[in-house]
Order: sequence, then C-alpha cells, then structure tokens
Amino acid sequence: MTEDDEAARHRAKMEKRKAVQDAEVASKTVEKGLLIVHTGPGKGKSTAAFGLALRMLGHGRRVGVVQFIKGAWSTGERGALERLSDQLEWHSMGEGFTWETQDRARDIAAATRAWAKAVELMAQPDLALLVLDELNIALRYDYLPLADVLRDLAARPAGLHVVVTGRNAKPELIAAADLVTEFALVKHHFAAGVKAQEGIEF
Repeated sequence: MTEDDEAARHRAKMEKRKAVQDAEVASKTVEKGLLIVHTGPGKGKSTAAFGLALRMLGHGRRVGVVQFIKGAWSTGERGALERLSDQLEWHSMGEGFTWETQDRARDIAAATRAWAKAVELMAQPDLALLVLDELNIALRYDYLPLADVLRDLAARPAGLHVVVTGRNAKPELIAAADLVTEFALVKHHFAAGVKAQEGIEF
C-alpha cells in the first residue's frame, strides 16, 4: 500500500468517525445544571473541581466554593482564583481534618454552618457553579443528615451546577448525581516519605 493509499484510507476512516461523532453530539439536546461527584482514594478530586471553577470563571460566570473540612491551610488555588475574578465567593468553614479537632460536636457545628452557607449560595440566581469541597467527608462521619443534603441539592435552581468532592461518597449521593468520577490510587509519593508540598498538595 502506497503512502497515498494509506492517507486516503485514514481520511475515509476519520470521515466515518466524524459522522458518528457528529450524530452523537447532535442527539444530545438537554441542558441542565449537573450534580457532579468526585470521589475515590486517588489524589486530585478537589483539584479537578477547582479546574471546573476556573473554566466557569473564564466564561464570566459566578462561582461559589464552600469547604467543609479544610480551613486551616492557606491554599494556592484559593489565592489564584481570588486574584483572577470578583465573580468568586469562597468560604473555608472547616476546622481542619477530623483527626485534628478530635471534637465531634465542633465538627458537626462547623459542618452545619457550612451547609447553611451552601444553601444560601444555591439560592443566588446568578450563581453558575458551586463547589462543595470535602462534603463527602462530612457525610461519611454523619456530621450532616444525608436526607436533608439530598433534598436541598434536588431543590437547587435548575441551571446550577454543583460539584461535591471527597472520598467515600454515599451511595445515595452517587445515585442522585449526573456525573460521578472515581479517582483511583495507583501510586502516591507519601508512601515514599515525601511530605505535602506547596503547589502540589495545597
């Protein structure tokens, strides 16, 4: 087979592929606010959510962030996103990881305050994306009533996208979600004794 024959064969194959792809895209007609869940033991769940926040801000849309567990650290993503846009509302309302506070009542109170802020943000008609960072952790430890969270998420404005992050997402939340990505752990530098580093972990 000559190079010209190979090129023609490739072009014909890609033309067929394009026709299939175009038909698939054209068949999707629903537009709605998505409930997105980032879960699993792998690294990058919150990072991916903040990537979506950056994308939404790039389109000139308003974004809200509520952090349920994190709160003690000054993170690079918050610093960068807050410098880039006045379209961002960020609330770090956790008191640190659960093993640091060692006070269940405090953790429940902090999660309750954070959820109230999330509900307040969901009621804002011009909000396009809400990141609920580490909400899955608060739900895992029963700091919030799962039924109430699911009810409030279902009652949000039809066009609002919500991203929930954290390990061990509840099956009921996964069932309610439109998009679920499980981040797998293949290899992690912590196992080799590498500490958390600026720009990578925070």
